[in-house]
Amino acid sequence: MTLQIYPFSASESKIDGLRIINVKMVTDDRGTVRELYRESSHSEVLPETLSSWKQINLTRTKRGAVRGLHGEAMAKLVTVATGSVFGVYVDTRPDSKTFGAVETVHITPGIQVFVPQGVCNGFQALEEGTEYLYFFDNEWAPGMSGTALTPLDNELGIEWPIPIEKDNREQLSEKDAKAPTLRELKEILKCE
Repeated sequence: MTLQIYPFSASESKIDGLRIINVKMVTDDRGTVRELYRESSHSEVLPETLSSWKQINLTRTKRGAVRGLHGEAMAKLVTVATGSVFGVYVDTRPDSKTFGAVETVHITPGIQVFVPQGVCNGFQALEEGTEYLYFFDNEWAPGMSGTALTPLDNELGIEWPIPIEKDNREQLSEKDAKAPTLRELKEILKCE
């Protein structure tokens, strides 16, 4: 029997507090076991202020469709259960030293991204029926504070692997298409 063990590891990113995590995986002739969350390992790379996950969501998304960019008042640990995504993260925290920084990550099963509160999270599904998994440290509620950016903002320099048609609602929601650009968000944040 062939056995491969891939250890847990984590790395920093261009965005302060955003971590890219490779979870422990054990593969043999029967398949693979992935540790989606192990407190003893994850606590070494996640902020001490994170106490527990309060909500877990799973989305199923068509190839080429985009969800986000959203930065609600909740920290997130994101990954895929099946398929793969082009993950995009933009720092929209007004007091952050990395405000405006953009990070992209190709996420496949076993790769996770920890997204701090106030950092916008979005993705484009690269395979049909991709399942994207979110762990949240707060429960989502209507009217929750946060930020949003349009994935169509050319100034962010995001090179979406599958071209986005701004009026195709099977690919991009109207709400996401009409969200502000980073430049517009800067103006909004100055007014507050």
